[in-house]
Amino acid sequence: MHGSSPAAWTAVLMALAGFLVGGIGLIPEPNWVVFTIGCVLIGASGLVGMLMAAAGLGVNGRQDH
Repeated sequence: MHGSSPAAWTAVLMALAGFLVGGIGLIPEPNWVVFTIGCVLIGASGLVGMLMAAAGLGVNGRQDH
């Protein structure tokens, strides 16, 4: 299936965790350090996904359609 790979799942879960951390950092008063950690986690999720895909854990070029 398209996008069903360990690299994709890891990137998505890291991005969701980043959104959660960043959102928690804004409640009830903005804690900019925690918010920034969430933003860095979101950005790192794309890099981790690309590195995992380059390591062979991504979807190969074959289409099953």
